[in-house]
Amino acid sequence: MKILEIRRHSMRLKTSQHLSQEGVNLARSIGKGLGPFDFVATSTLTRALETAIAMGFAVNEQVELMNTYGVEVEAQAPWPMPFFHYSEIVKQDGVAAKYAHQLYVSCLDKVAQGGSVLAVNHGGVVELGVVACLPDEDFSTWGDEASHCEGARLYWENDKFIKGNALRVSK
Repeated sequence: MKILEIRRHSMRLKTSQHLSQEGVNLARSIGKGLGPFDFVATSTLTRALETAIAMGFAVNEQVELMNTYGVEVEAQAPWPMPFFHYSEIVKQDGVAAKYAHQLYVSCLDKVAQGGSVLAVNHGGVVELGVVACLPDEDFSTWGDEASHCEGARLYWENDKFIKGNALRVSK
């Protein structure tokens, strides 16, 4: 089995691409309970890279596809929405589904059996990717969109995702 943990970046000031001190503190706190990871990927945007580093992990690769999903996908899947709503959009098999299906599987190719991957990216990207990986999951219990440093842990076996769970940050 392989494990994929997907997290949304931490907090930043709206006027900056960098994490705020509060965001660094949150990422450090969350990072203490994570890992180890054999491979870490982030979007190419500063806040995702800084989140992984503040969590205590060196970044192996930055993936532009994880930055944002663009205008066409945004039209089908505007952020923010609960996981369940994203799952209904992915089931329609439009541009949002095509985008979502290509997000994470290549990261798992970078680790051996028993390995684990951390992917840090952005609101909307997290949810779309998760629901595409688990097409048969009932997301009605997963709640609202992923907030800062929240996401999901997915389990990969026999060339497919077999289960997952939401990862929430205590308020």
